[in-house]
Amino acid sequence: MKALTIEPNMGRPDDFYEALVEAHRDLTDEQSQALNAALILLLANHVGELEVLRDALRRARKTVTDNPPR
Repeated sequence: MKALTIEPNMGRPDDFYEALVEAHRDLTDEQSQALNAALILLLANHVGELEVLRDALRRARKTVTDNPPR
């Protein structure tokens, strides 16, 4: 089984962030949520390993539950 990569692994993270923001530009909240869902499913398919995806889901959820809104 391949492990989830959690160390920085992106050559140009600022460029990706800019592309992500641009992809959401002028979308309604509903469209933006649909884009996020589609992106997640596309990337999950690319990863393709259920245990890696479960690890990613667990870690992502932990970032939310460990840092509740103030």
